[in-house]
Amino acid sequence: MPKHAGTMYTIIFQNYFIYSMVVLSASASELVFQESLSKIRTYSNASTQEEAVKGLIQRVIGDRASEFNVRVNPQIQREGADVFKIYKSENCSVVDIEGSSGVAAAWGFHHYLKYFCNCHISWDDNQLNLSSVLPPVDIQKVANDRFRYYQNVCTTSYSFVWWDWEQWERHIDWMALNGINLALAFNGQEAIWQRVYSRLNMTTGEIDEHFTGPAFFAWGRMGNIRGWGGPLSDKWHDQSLALQRLILDRMRSLGIVPVLPAFAGHVPRAFKRLFPDANLTLASKWNGFEDKYCCPYLLSPQEPMFKKIGSMFLEEMVNEFGTNHIYNCDTFNEMSPSSGDLDFLRNIGESIFHSLTQVDEDAVWMLQGWLFFSQISFWNKERAQALLTSVPKGKMLVLDLMSELQPQYERLDSYFGQPFIWCMLHNFGGTLGMHGTAKRVNENVFRDRIAPNSSMVGIGLTMEGINQNYVIYDLMMEMGWREEPSDLSQWFRNYSTRRYGQDNVHLNNMWQLLKDSVYDYKSILQQHGRYIVVRNPSLRLEPDVWYNVSDVMKAWGQALLAVNSSPSLATVKTFRHDLVDLTRQALQLQIDFMYQQVVKAFLQKDAINLSNSTNTFLEIMADLDTLLASNKWFLLGPWLESAKLRSSSPQEKKQFEYIARNQITLWGPGGEIRDYACKQWAHLMSNYYTPRWEFFFKELMSSVVNKTPFNQRNVSAAIFTEVEQPFTFGTDLYPTFEIGDPVEISSQLHKKWRSLANNYIYSN
Repeated sequence: MPKHAGTMYTIIFQNYFIYSMVVLSASASELVFQESLSKIRTYSNASTQEEAVKGLIQRVIGDRASEFNVRVNPQIQREGADVFKIYKSENCSVVDIEGSSGVAAAWGFHHYLKYFCNCHISWDDNQLNLSSVLPPVDIQKVANDRFRYYQNVCTTSYSFVWWDWEQWERHIDWMALNGINLALAFNGQEAIWQRVYSRLNMTTGEIDEHFTGPAFFAWGRMGNIRGWGGPLSDKWHDQSLALQRLILDRMRSLGIVPVLPAFAGHVPRAFKRLFPDANLTLASKWNGFEDKYCCPYLLSPQEPMFKKIGSMFLEEMVNEFGTNHIYNCDTFNEMSPSSGDLDFLRNIGESIFHSLTQVDEDAVWMLQGWLFFSQISFWNKERAQALLTSVPKGKMLVLDLMSELQPQYERLDSYFGQPFIWCMLHNFGGTLGMHGTAKRVNENVFRDRIAPNSSMVGIGLTMEGINQNYVIYDLMMEMGWREEPSDLSQWFRNYSTRRYGQDNVHLNNMWQLLKDSVYDYKSILQQHGRYIVVRNPSLRLEPDVWYNVSDVMKAWGQALLAVNSSPSLATVKTFRHDLVDLTRQALQLQIDFMYQQVVKAFLQKDAINLSNSTNTFLEIMADLDTLLASNKWFLLGPWLESAKLRSSSPQEKKQFEYIARNQITLWGPGGEIRDYACKQWAHLMSNYYTPRWEFFFKELMSSVVNKTPFNQRNVSAAIFTEVEQPFTFGTDLYPTFEIGDPVEISSQLHKKWRSLANNYIYSN
């Protein structure tokens, strides 16, 4: 829970509107570093941005785009904060949108669609049923902060890694529609590093040994691992550079500022051969990876070579892609520095910053604040202050990466005056499972924006993976313009109407039940989505439930009542998606219950109940797989096929399929981070998770029947050999198309398993 509650919130919320009008959405602390932050902006002219927004509108609503007029006018900006105005009279057929930037204009267009046309645009499906005559409007919105930030360094690996331009184009549109004006742009950096390493006289073999495969880029870039899943072909490099140019061109034309990568100090092992006298230390071992795949060298920031290599990389990067003067650099992601000496830490910060300013005197260093949480025992206030204040105020922009659960700005005195962005992390590994902290997001952003001495300058989304729990992200992005916290009950009702295109009492009931259960997460512990159904089989698992499970079961029933009362819902894509997701959640909970029955029967050495419980468990898993196969967003096939499509040779095709399979299962050659990126997908359920549980149950039954000890270690090792590893090397094809009708399947499953829910779940 927030540290401050009760009357304090009342005071804050009552005065927020007055506050925002006085300071025009810029905190007092921000004014100190306005000049530095002002460099982080779009450099595209107004006409370029206008044309880009017109193209976006055309892509979203087709021929109806002619009913919108767009103007980009930077003069209406308010002290660094974006502004949009929307106007249409009763008698006019055209909606006029004016924005301080292309992003602001696109944001305004989306605002009109949402709040005046009851439309919905999301990561998965859209609902764009526009009325024949567009409604009148006269509204102006001023952004609360300078920045709306997007992405985690891991998102590129968990979600974007196999994307083509068509997917990127749609996603960049989504970014602009949600007002995002600052986002990572990390494609193609391995090609840039290849140039730098070649200039340093590294051999092709040495470079190949260093680069990870695409599915593991994020952790290779941060120095956690090396070589795993590689090497990379020249064709891959060429395609990545071409894709990055398209991404940057579109982002900039819309007014989105791209954040480019910078040198963090990690270098290939071959660096020791080339520079034997350099001050090099092996990076700390990460998650048990063997030496072959772990621990690149970390070049001491005090070495002259550090600045040289940093400058070489940034020069190549800027020459290739241009710059908007902001660069991401994370030297110690989940790894501690070799020394806690304050001067040492200050020197690290100074050296990193100087490697940037040698190339770009206006450079701003973006730092993920994850290190201050993940290595909290190392980063006490004094050490954090040494690093954070090693750079002039305003020349470092910190991402408080998980503000909704574990904010660090409070502990670190608002990052000792460095500007920071309040971020919602929410998701780890791109896992599925309904959850969210709706109340905390709805309240704490406002509280922290106006806290004494706050240096908050924006909000952000820093999920590791997308295509899950869209509702909580939709809510979070509205914190960028809302003047006070929402009435969440009303907000969820409105969300339901927009997402499905109709006001249905049963859908409203469904969302109220979900709001008060899965989306009312109150813990401060990370929610990794590793539910029992996708966990490595063991007798020591605990169901991950923080809510009244009967609410989810009731919500499932309400969803089916909704489609029965309004049959047209059966063809609404957003409803079909959500019905599958909700049914999945309900079946997941019933599997949790059956797991407990399995453990109970085993401990009692009751072979009959053990057989019955395991059979029911596996039957629910089979039904879950059938359900998931009925919606394209829950399929294994597209993930694997998109990986293969990015290949340029038979060998690379085999390589890419292997690492795509490995990431979502073993995550490493020996299961080093097994199930971290697990997915509740059709055909992964039936061909990976189910065989694991079948093997496990067979061994449990053998132990009971034969009265022999059950050895968990031996069973897990056998599952690795017999099930997990063979799946990662497999080449079986899986459907990329939907099979079955989700409404019909969900209805049948509700009838089939309702008695189990009534008899056990509700009373549990």
